[in-house]
Amino acid sequence: MGALSHIKVLDLSRVLAGPWASQLLGDLGAEVIKVEKPGCGDDTRGWGPPWLADGADRPTTDAAYFLCTNRNKRSLTVDITQPAGQQIVRELAAQSDVLLENFKVGGLKAYGLDYASLAALNPQLVYCSITGFGQDGPYAARAGYDFLIQGMGGLMSVTGRAEGEEGAGPQKVGVALTDILTGLYAGNAILAALLHREKSGRGQHIDLALLDVQVACLANQAMNYLVSGMAPRRMGNSHPNIVPYQDFPTADGDMILAIGNDGQFARFCDIAGHAEWSADPRFASNAARVRHRAELIPLLRQATVMKTTAAWIALLENAAVPCGPINDLAGVFADPQVRHRGLQVAMAHPAGGTAPQVGNPIHFSATPIDYRRAPPLLGQDTEAILRELGRSDGEIAALRAAAAV
Repeated sequence: MGALSHIKVLDLSRVLAGPWASQLLGDLGAEVIKVEKPGCGDDTRGWGPPWLADGADRPTTDAAYFLCTNRNKRSLTVDITQPAGQQIVRELAAQSDVLLENFKVGGLKAYGLDYASLAALNPQLVYCSITGFGQDGPYAARAGYDFLIQGMGGLMSVTGRAEGEEGAGPQKVGVALTDILTGLYAGNAILAALLHREKSGRGQHIDLALLDVQVACLANQAMNYLVSGMAPRRMGNSHPNIVPYQDFPTADGDMILAIGNDGQFARFCDIAGHAEWSADPRFASNAARVRHRAELIPLLRQATVMKTTAAWIALLENAAVPCGPINDLAGVFADPQVRHRGLQVAMAHPAGGTAPQVGNPIHFSATPIDYRRAPPLLGQDTEAILRELGRSDGEIAALRAAAAV
């Protein structure tokens, strides 16, 4: 039994941030009902290619993007613009512990599905709203997207090659990181609200904004600015506070050096055949190396090209100097540690064949992650859920005829 096997989640969210949170709750054992628009469903079902193949190796209509964030869920198609659809959602909310939504601010109020309306039916409901800019403030009515927020929230100002280098300019991260981080914050907030409910007996409204999350996750870069008053600049793969902590060329490619203290630097210098560097006052401490970065990095690059990546890793790992390759995704999933930790999962899919999945990174000793449901087909569980609500065959047929489900 999963840690959240007693929790029921009603997920009205779409795309990535909300579904990432509900997938996490599903992995932890919660029952998750994903509410989708009849006929088309979650936008990401169509965000291909690539497409999932069925049992006969034919492409389905579900994109790989949809698969990344919708396992351990049941799919219910409901048209919430129709009164009959709204009633179904209200009945499910009355039975649920958690509701997730990422509609525009006020978007669900017109349907009587806002927090105030549903909390009146179920005072214990934890209702999590995810928007671009939050429920209040001058930008509240704006739509927010990950790429936009990476720019507005400062992440792109510190990501990309340094000014003056070829290809310089602001750069987004290669995955929709702000969405992912918002989903993780949402999962944490929901669990905290559920724990509070155990003491108080009441649910609450959670207001999460992509912009808030992005600013909060600037971490040391935000502190560097707030402490110094100077806005950090783009530095490519270099680190603003640690040297050497970046990529370096090798005889057959590139590698990462992540040297975090002076002892590690001294051991690297010994292996590189330049013990004098660690004794040089310009390089003897991390603070000195940060000040003299421009002098040290070219020296290191001249040394690292003398051996292959594999040779460096073998030597440096033996000396406890943090280093590693720069893998593409094929290299990632072939890595023996990644394979050992079970980060590639295959689940039987209702269309036939299997749906590949990236494993959940949480390892419990008593309540392990359960990969029990592959990402569902659109509306796969609609009839079963309606029957659980007490709808008869005739009522279900009428709802389908009216395109309410």
